[in-house]
Amino acid sequence: MEAGGLPLELWRMILAYLHLPDLGRCSLVCRAWYELILSLDSTRWRQLCLGCTECRHPNWPNQPDVEPESWREAFKQHYLASKTWTKNALDLESSICFSLFRRRRERRTLSVGPGREFDSLGSALAMASLYDRIVLFPGVYEEQGEIILKVPVEIVGQGKLGEVALLASIDQHCSTTRLCNLVFTPAWFSPIMYKTTSGHVQFDNCNFENGHIQVHGPGTCQVKFCTFKNTHIFLHTVPLCVLENCEFVGSENNSVTVEGHPSADKNWAYKYLLGLIKSSPTFLPTEDSDFLMSLDLESRDQAWSPKTCDIVIEGSQSPTSPASSSPKPGSKAGSQEAEVGSDGERVAQTPDSSDGGLSPSGEDEDEDQLMYRLSYQVQGPRPVLGGSFLGPPLPGASIQLPSCLVLNSLQQELQKDKEAMALANSVQGCLIRKCLFRDGKGGVFVCSHGRAKMEGNIFRNLTYAVRCIHNSKIIMLRNDIYRCRASGIFLRLEGGGLIAGNNIYHNAEAGVDIRKKSNPLILCNQIHHGLRSGIVVLGNGKGIIRNNQIFSNKEAGIYILYHGNPVVSGNHIFKGRAAGIAVNENGKGLITENVIRENQWGGVDIRRGGIPVLRSNLICFGYSDGVVVGDEGKGLIEGNTIYANKGCGVWMMSSSLPHVTSNHVSYNGLYGVAVFSQKDGSSELPRGHRAQENFSEDGDAILWETELEKEDDPLRRPITIALVESNSINHNGASGLYVQSSEALHVITNVIHANGDRGITVAQSSQPTRVANNSISCNRQSGVKVEAQCKVELRGNGIYDNRGHGIITKGDSTIVIENDIIGNRGSGLQLLPRSDTKVIKNRIHSFRAYGIAVRGRAKALVQENIIFQGKTSKTIFQQISNNRECIMQNNKFLVFKKKSDTWRLVNPPARPHLENSLRRPSAAHNGQKVTAMATRITARVEGGYHSNRSVFCTIL
Repeated sequence: MEAGGLPLELWRMILAYLHLPDLGRCSLVCRAWYELILSLDSTRWRQLCLGCTECRHPNWPNQPDVEPESWREAFKQHYLASKTWTKNALDLESSICFSLFRRRRERRTLSVGPGREFDSLGSALAMASLYDRIVLFPGVYEEQGEIILKVPVEIVGQGKLGEVALLASIDQHCSTTRLCNLVFTPAWFSPIMYKTTSGHVQFDNCNFENGHIQVHGPGTCQVKFCTFKNTHIFLHTVPLCVLENCEFVGSENNSVTVEGHPSADKNWAYKYLLGLIKSSPTFLPTEDSDFLMSLDLESRDQAWSPKTCDIVIEGSQSPTSPASSSPKPGSKAGSQEAEVGSDGERVAQTPDSSDGGLSPSGEDEDEDQLMYRLSYQVQGPRPVLGGSFLGPPLPGASIQLPSCLVLNSLQQELQKDKEAMALANSVQGCLIRKCLFRDGKGGVFVCSHGRAKMEGNIFRNLTYAVRCIHNSKIIMLRNDIYRCRASGIFLRLEGGGLIAGNNIYHNAEAGVDIRKKSNPLILCNQIHHGLRSGIVVLGNGKGIIRNNQIFSNKEAGIYILYHGNPVVSGNHIFKGRAAGIAVNENGKGLITENVIRENQWGGVDIRRGGIPVLRSNLICFGYSDGVVVGDEGKGLIEGNTIYANKGCGVWMMSSSLPHVTSNHVSYNGLYGVAVFSQKDGSSELPRGHRAQENFSEDGDAILWETELEKEDDPLRRPITIALVESNSINHNGASGLYVQSSEALHVITNVIHANGDRGITVAQSSQPTRVANNSISCNRQSGVKVEAQCKVELRGNGIYDNRGHGIITKGDSTIVIENDIIGNRGSGLQLLPRSDTKVIKNRIHSFRAYGIAVRGRAKALVQENIIFQGKTSKTIFQQISNNRECIMQNNKFLVFKKKSDTWRLVNPPARPHLENSLRRPSAAHNGQKVTAMATRITARVEGGYHSNRSVFCTIL
């Protein structure tokens, strides 16, 4: 740069005294001068931007303390926007002498004020020509009649904002006008301060107080740096309207109403406004700027900080692992003999192996206590989400989520969903961005096919932020919505649109409320610390809820009821004070691939006719049960990983009719799957349940069921028996499956392995419980225990290596047929007094005790079984000598002749035969609709694992 040898710092000091036109001319001299002018961004350009009376700080009103990336660019954007109103200017009067050379007449400036050219705005307008500039000097101007703008003019207040006040009602009939640096209040005869029906109006740096502004299509408006105090903007069928950097305070109704579908008839300003919007910085994320979904608020007072998707296990000892394996004082750690527990049940006192099971070949043996073994293979637990959750939760360890469960950024989601990307880029109706709505009743109300787009706004301390009804559509990107006295965003009557990348928190009602066939796309939002639920879907509401973080809400993260039927996928729902997801009152929904963790109550709660499809979710580290299927709950629970919850993995009321299939249920603190019932004829709900929920716009009760449409889904087939099928239930703290039910239950093709108590406990079963083709192995106590007065059929199961008996029964109708009961520490089959059992075509082998032991006056038919000898000092069969009710027929007893003999389970091979019966999660299967039962049932658990009731999921 040829600068006469002057340093650049000196040049910058000299150029800092230039005005805007001179800076423009200097930038055209050469490339070096252009770069020098650009280098004045933080000095001269900043001074010009802040010193302009027609604008305010570029980040006002939301972030007035944050400097823009470029002061020059911010000043340029405002300058271009301020000239929009003149874009349709025609050539004015041409010279009479030179018809070929037109010249534009200079714009006049008309002064209004005491001692000026005009003393009132009306008199100045009467003398104004096209595009003249009317300057109002400081003072208060009150017009006694309605002002009609017939020619395009610019009306500007002189001095600081607030020094010029205009009390008037203006009706625009011209094509365009601009008003700047004025304070508007309504005239005495009308609350309408400004109205236009076809032209374009532009407001810059104005204040509006206690009145109304009306714009009717095809009219357009452009509003920037304005304050609206208790002022309502009504936009009716506008093709395009831009509200930018504005503040709305203290509205008694809605601050902005957008009504009607955008007019197909567009005025001249439409294309210029659209070009201005496209040229301005976008709110759509980029890979560098998309930070929202990497944030994880640990508490309401903790600062925002980036988090990974790892799940950290806290605490010194996991409460979800089976009972401690350390030997008690005075016990022998390597004891070969099992101790006899209650009801004659044997409990091994050997330490745990690494997988919680038993490996008999590694133990010391006395020569005189020789044990014979069979060659067989135990069916181990099956992973559902890869191998990530097969191991025990270790203190302080982190677990890497499978790739299908990691949150995507908003940019990634939009790139995958082209329809959502097109919706996010579209502009139609009203565009509201970088505005502040505070301390009033309503923010934005969109109705009657209206269209509105909101970007980068703040809604706080309102009754509600946004309402969208009557087939209207909204697009909400990167807004902050908090401390609303009702719901943050409310959609009903087929409202829809895109709600993406917003931060919604601390609201008194739901963060997002979806009703009456509304169907929005809710994408990549943070919805947290609400005083009720995060998202509520009811009254036939629909919607796609995807890739959101929903956490620390007082009630359910997502609440679906009254025939709500959303698609909920890929969300992280955690640290809620109630359930992660609750489906009640005939709610539906497809709930897939979510991470539901660390919630105070159940991860998922289904009851009172709820019938969702719950598929391929990770439900873990909850402080209560993983999945609760309460009274009259239904639905399909398929392919989920239910891991390390402090309560049960799955808790089912026997009045419910779910289909629980292909789940991986492991390392939960209590039962893996528990089925309970208590029919007492009372109508009381369990503790913590209220009889009626309120979900109205402002908290008033609405009886939604009277106005719901009946929806019959032909894809949902009814079932009449609860089904637990093809699950992997392992390493849970209590029994793998606990049944205390008065209704029929089918337990089929499950793998029940290494649980902290029995594999299956049937404590009550007045209707038949069918247990078929299950692998029950390596559990800490017996494989199966059947209590008195229970009706159970055990068929085709493989019961291996359990530390107590294989099967112990007191039931009055127990059928044990075609099972392999092999390698258990206690007896293969123990029949207790007053039991009635049929034992037919089983293969039975005890590791240390009897093959079959009959205690007391047990009634039994033992027929066509193959019974192998285990320990040399034990007989194969034991019973009291005078028990005539025990009938033995056609059994085969096999005794080893020499130590090297080996038996194998062939013809048929070792049971269960799972190869053709295992189910995989079906993407095409939408669930099952089942018949409801009228009896209201509560549950009380007897025993040492629940005090007196289930750890219910409470929806406050």
